[in-house]
Amino acid sequence: MRNLKTFIEDFGWPRIIIFFFLIFLFIMAPFVRVRLDASISDVLNRFGQNAIMVLAMVPMIQSGCGLNFGLALGIVSGLLGATLSLQFQLHGILGFLGAIALAAPFALVLGWFYAKLLNKVKGEEMTIAMYVGFSFIMFMCIMWLILPYNNPTMVWGYAGKGLRTTITVEGYWLKILNNFLAIRIGQFFVFPTGLLLFVGLFAFLMWLFLRSKTGTAMTAVGSNPDFARASGVDVDKMRTISIIISTFLGAVGIIVYEQSFGFIQLYTAPSPMVFPAVAAILIGGASINKASMVNVLVGTILFQGLLTMTPSVINSLLQTDMSEVIRIIVSNGMILYALTRKIKVSK
Repeated sequence: MRNLKTFIEDFGWPRIIIFFFLIFLFIMAPFVRVRLDASISDVLNRFGQNAIMVLAMVPMIQSGCGLNFGLALGIVSGLLGATLSLQFQLHGILGFLGAIALAAPFALVLGWFYAKLLNKVKGEEMTIAMYVGFSFIMFMCIMWLILPYNNPTMVWGYAGKGLRTTITVEGYWLKILNNFLAIRIGQFFVFPTGLLLFVGLFAFLMWLFLRSKTGTAMTAVGSNPDFARASGVDVDKMRTISIIISTFLGAVGIIVYEQSFGFIQLYTAPSPMVFPAVAAILIGGASINKASMVNVLVGTILFQGLLTMTPSVINSLLQTDMSEVIRIIVSNGMILYALTRKIKVSK
């Protein structure tokens, strides 16, 4: 009984409720004429689309920088890499990997400046990160109009300059991962093997990194910066490395999302992508001080499963669209839950 109570306290009632609510949705699906095979396929696809952006939260959490509300810097880096890939007419796997390679320098530079700022505001990282991320999105709204792109598939047709709000990647690298070794069963179920293998590769690399000498030092900084400093660890350097890695993973994550989703979305489109990543890792059991690969995988599955099943099942039952309401409640509710837990612990 005591073990069960300890588990509930550690895992948290909100996560337990979300888990059983998702199970309920899957059980109810056949009774409201929702195909389970199509729903499971959609959940797997959405998991692969979003998992690397959730993974981007891990380095900063482990180094003590908290939740990366400035993930938009990485996302914008990925958007720059993706648009340059199309500008240079790169196709297929070369176009996809080229987008990542082109995004890397932007992620490195932006991540470095981002780290310099956060190292000066220790203890207030999450608040400052939010302002930095959303401010940079607004800055890029101007830059997307004046950067010298000229690919006809990207620029506004009537003016011949300025990037469109939504740009298709069809004909370039659409579903380049999803279709790799994909397993199709029947008409509706598709197992996105390549997509999941790519996510698994990055999760494995992050797992290895956290067990390396640098990764261990980074975790030590997050756990007890004073002890780490006394042991000869350069605290600011470890924090900088974690922020750069997080920014790069954000760039990779949005490119993976785009190849699966089919479109590059610019201007204010990155704004609503940060909170789902934050909420997902919290649902998976992470805190603002500690995160693991299990938290990433479980949280992404639960969060994306909820967003997938809610429209099809709940909407069929209530005859109204509740998906956006559920998304807002879950995203913001889990963030609030995590922050209140921090206050309780600090007291």
